[in-house]
Parts: sequence; structure tokens; C-alpha cells
Amino acid sequence: MKKLLSASLMCADLTNLGESIRKLEAAGIDYLHIDIMDGSFVPNITLGFDLINAIKEITDIPLDIHMMVEKPSRFIGRMKLGKNDIVCVHYESDIHIHRTLTEIRALGCKAGIAINPQTPPESLEFLADSIDMALVMTVNPGFAGQKIFEGADRKTAKMRRLLNEWGHADIPIEVDGNISPANGRMLCENGADIFVLGTSSLFIKDKDMKQSADDFRSMLREVC
Repeated sequence: MKKLLSASLMCADLTNLGESIRKLEAAGIDYLHIDIMDGSFVPNITLGFDLINAIKEITDIPLDIHMMVEKPSRFIGRMKLGKNDIVCVHYESDIHIHRTLTEIRALGCKAGIAINPQTPPESLEFLADSIDMALVMTVNPGFAGQKIFEGADRKTAKMRRLLNEWGHADIPIEVDGNISPANGRMLCENGADIFVLGTSSLFIKDKDMKQSADDFRSMLREVC
């Protein structure tokens, strides 16, 4: 499966977001990862729906929207999305998460589901038919700069094995949280396909963004 890079806009220069997106386009980034936080599901508040819709007006890079909110079904209809965009909701965020995934697909875009570090991969067995991506959180959601949790590699490998066993070898696994080149190498070796890149690997002070992306891709080609 092709390995893809998703740039975390939370780590970009938000005072000049348009220029940051131009640089990400030049770097050949595959997705723009947009974190939506409500201050309830996670103790932080970040980017919102008006900004998402504005971003859709200025770039053709598909959006990778990560909804860290309670009851995400309340909000999914507020975004202008295309067939290549992904809306990822948390397994832990809604007791009727299957219905939410169905609603996301009805919008004409892709549906993803995320699991927190403590949530077992087996939880997705009866949801796998309704998703286009599985996101393994490698830190607790809500803040940048955390250390990757021990066992993230084994959890990613287990998620890959289970998806294959369930007949969904085509579903990519995304990893999010302190995806440094070293951690990215480890997770790639254990089945990760989409890598959310932030300050540990892409938005690095005094380093060209395209060079950072190229370096990460080179590493992935070596190991995957």
C-alpha cells in the first residue's frame, strides 16, 4: 500500500496559513490534517468549520479532518467536503458511532475512525465494513509535543493483522502523535500507511519544508 504524508495544520504558521499551504503543496503533501477539538472530548479548542471551508477554496490537497469532539454527528454537515476528503471520528466519542460513520459516507467523502491509546484494536471488528481508514493514536489526543506511548508499534501491527483477517487489507492505517523519523520508521515497519507529521518531522525550525518531507519519504522507502 502506498505510504502517504498528512501535514498537521495545527503545527503550521497560523498567522500566514495561505503561505504555509502553498509550501505544503510544493512539498507534495498528500493530505492536510485538520484537528477539531471541542474542549470537552479533549481539554483544548482548535480549528473550526469556517476555516475548513475557507481552506477548501484555496487548495486541491485533500483534507484529513480529525474530529476530537463529543457527539461528532452534530457537526459533520457543516463542512464542504469532496470525495477524496476524510472525516475521522473517535470510537470513544459517540455511542452511536456506526450511524455517524454512515452519515459521513453519505456526504460523499471517506469515513475514518480513531482509537485512543487505551482502546483495543478489536473494538473495530464490527465497524470495519463502514470505514475507509483506521487511525491509531500514538499519544493521548489533544496536545502536540507528547511522547509516543510504549506499545504503539505493537498496537499498529495488531491493527494491521486484524484488518487483514477481517477481509480489509485495503484499509489504510494512519498514525498520529510524535511521528518523528525514528518513530515513523518503527510504525511503518509495523503496518502504518499514513503519517501525520508535525513539529517532530515536517514543521522544523530553520529547515525547508520540502526537504523535510523528502527526507521522511526517503526513510519510508528504505523500510517499507
